Amino acid sequence: MLDEDMTPDLTPDQLRAALAASQQQVAEMAAAQEEFLRVVSHDLRAPLRHVTSYGKLVREVLGDLPADVLQSPPLQEAQEFIGTMEQSARRMALMLDGLLALSRASRAPLHLQAVGLTTAVEKARAALPPAEAVQWHVAPDLPTLQADPALLHELLVQVLGNAIKFSQRQSSPSVAVRTVPAERGAGWAAWEVQDNGVGFNPDRASGLFGIFQRLHRENEFDGVGAGLAVCRTIAERHGAHITATACVGRGCTVRVEWPAALV
Repeated sequence: MLDEDMTPDLTPDQLRAALAASQQQVAEMAAAQEEFLRVVSHDLRAPLRHVTSYGKLVREVLGDLPADVLQSPPLQEAQEFIGTMEQSARRMALMLDGLLALSRASRAPLHLQAVGLTTAVEKARAALPPAEAVQWHVAPDLPTLQADPALLHELLVQVLGNAIKFSQRQSSPSVAVRTVPAERGAGWAAWEVQDNGVGFNPDRASGLFGIFQRLHRENEFDGVGAGLAVCRTIAERHGAHITATACVGRGCTVRVEWPAALV
């Protein structure tokens, strides 16, 4: 192994060549990611469309059979198989959507500016399906962030949408958004989104922000477990930090610490 003193200094031409090689490598990686997006958005969806389309055709063919045949155990079982096949195809389509959303969140250009969190929360709420039963408690002192408005909007839609989804079965579902002290000190802003929903087992929280990680059964709540992975990617691109804590039956709290708007 050479000592540092024995390592030759690079000439300007060598430095330019190294820089060009690095730029070429970055371009190749970007092209590979573009190809991946093309495959996900088009090529992988074609077989799924065939599965769902032919599933419907099989149902139509079975529907022409006599009623006594349709009610026979073998035909009833066959229809259950078709239902499972169609459900799995729909789930895979949602997983592809999640991969695309994650890729877009990781590649979208950052247009940083001062964004008032109060206004951003209201816009995110307006983008969600109506949830009239939910009681909202949005603090008046939410901070102003240094953020890309579109990406922050996507993060808020995911976090607020989860809060609604997992609390809407409660007798009085509620979602609170409030400012909390920033652990990182000056230059940072922190806030929490808290719901009173079903919560989750805290022992399983380590994988919560991973792609396709679910803490509840599919027959309990919809979704494929991609939303929080997108949120983590958006937060990390801003240098922010997002965590979640919960207890079973006692709701969930998502905490976000984010760079404050530049003064």
